[in-house]
Amino acid sequence: MSSNEVIVVTGNNTLTGSVQVSGAKNSALKLIAASILGNGKSVIRNVPDISDISVMVQVLVALGAQVTRNDHYLTIDTHAVDKYDTPYELVSKMRASISILGPLIARFGRAHVAMPGGCQIGARKIDMHLKGLEALGVHFNVEHGFLKATTPDGLHGAEIFLDFPSVGATENLLMAAVCADGTTRIENAAREPEIEDLAAMLQSMGARVSGAGTSTIEVEGVPFAHLHPCEHTTCGDRIEAGTFLAGGALTGGPVTVHGVNPNFLRMALMKLEAMGCTIETTPDSITVSRTTPLQALDIQTLPHPGFPTDLQAQFMLLCACAQGSSVITENVFENRFMFGSELRRMGAHITIEDHHALVEGNCTLQGAPVTSTDLRAGAALVLAGIVAEGQTVVHKIEHIDRGYEHFTEKLNSLGACVKRVKMCD
Repeated sequence: MSSNEVIVVTGNNTLTGSVQVSGAKNSALKLIAASILGNGKSVIRNVPDISDISVMVQVLVALGAQVTRNDHYLTIDTHAVDKYDTPYELVSKMRASISILGPLIARFGRAHVAMPGGCQIGARKIDMHLKGLEALGVHFNVEHGFLKATTPDGLHGAEIFLDFPSVGATENLLMAAVCADGTTRIENAAREPEIEDLAAMLQSMGARVSGAGTSTIEVEGVPFAHLHPCEHTTCGDRIEAGTFLAGGALTGGPVTVHGVNPNFLRMALMKLEAMGCTIETTPDSITVSRTTPLQALDIQTLPHPGFPTDLQAQFMLLCACAQGSSVITENVFENRFMFGSELRRMGAHITIEDHHALVEGNCTLQGAPVTSTDLRAGAALVLAGIVAEGQTVVHKIEHIDRGYEHFTEKLNSLGACVKRVKMCD
């Protein structure tokens, strides 16, 4: 697998053409978890072929599900799911596996889930998940690294106000609440497109959900027996799209991404235009091009519809190559500026102070050995190598494989010179 592979990038300043965006990682993971509620054979289309998906599939198989993949279709039969405890060796690999908690509680009234792992980009505590689920009637004990959830009096509807519009907490509460007795209102809910995608699948399964995509979601609970399997198509991956658009902005393009709703990326597209890029859209494609130098700008990451933290590294790269000084403020994950240290190895002028990064532009990037510190940083380092002088070697590319399907192949189709190389032991 990728643990002993690197990506070697030969700088050539070229990215032009069009690329098809895969299904959204951050949506598909939760859709797979939600299939537990269908108690039968559900089909999820447009599922990316990435390592995080493989881990989530293994989690469901460990619970008793039968899962088959046919290209980008997943068929998940959860009729025989008879376990509610998830193995540590799987859950520890990926933070998103905590999203199994809500569906298991809704189905069995209990769950044993290992504390989650994943990218080292911040504390990302699960306090809000637990506090919200407790309001629905869930009792928790933490024993030997496992969360043990029970519902001695059953699940009941509640008014829940989230301290922060957490995507993971919103999803877990949504999936648990579909089987709670009565009505649940989630205030200050996350508004990401992936929340809308999950709600749409739950509705197809017979759940009664309204308000997804707004800050107030209402769920009218139904008995588990009333839910049924469904077929659903995963929405396009806005972060993958944004990554390729950043590459197009970096080299001038034009680069077109297909298979994504431009409304998912409104703030990022506004920032690209502010940097001097031209943006053209259709209902399911975006084209970026640039004929003048990149201009500096200020960015602060915020929950959707604000600027996405998952595009912060890619835009830090753009700012490093822009004219003037930019300030990037990271409000979501406190460790996400680790990418800046790697970009400095390539010649970027970046000063980090608390959750602010001052980026002095006009740098000439030079190829260097660098290390992926997380999923999005890894992708941004590969883009940096494309405009750098000489050769860049990106290590720890297993991070990239967690979220980008056929990343090197797609970049090469746009004219890059990128290859995966196996390292000698």
